[in-house]
Amino acid sequence: VLAEVIKAFGVPENAQRMEEARDNACNDMGKMLQFLLPVATQIQQDVIKAYGFSNDGEGGVLKFARLIKSYESQDPEIASMSGKLKAMFLPPMTLPP
Repeated sequence: VLAEVIKAFGVPENAQRMEEARDNACNDMGKMLQFLLPVATQIQQDVIKAYGFSNDGEGGVLKFARLIKSYESQDPEIASMSGKLKAMFLPPMTLPP
């Protein structure tokens, strides 16, 4: 399921939606939450609903994220894919000096 979600972000239509949302956010964390997160959530929902996750706003996506998190420490491949997924819609965090 995680591989399908990652693949969905690469679909040209979804990639364009994400790019537009990223442009609107201008690397501002508040705007990222406002513009980028809803698009990322919708893309994930479109995939995971076929696997029994609820399609009720962010509820299904949050359950999916918690499930992935629970497997990250047990499976390096899941941990790697989870990192790729997060990198698609979360800005890189820089530590203050």
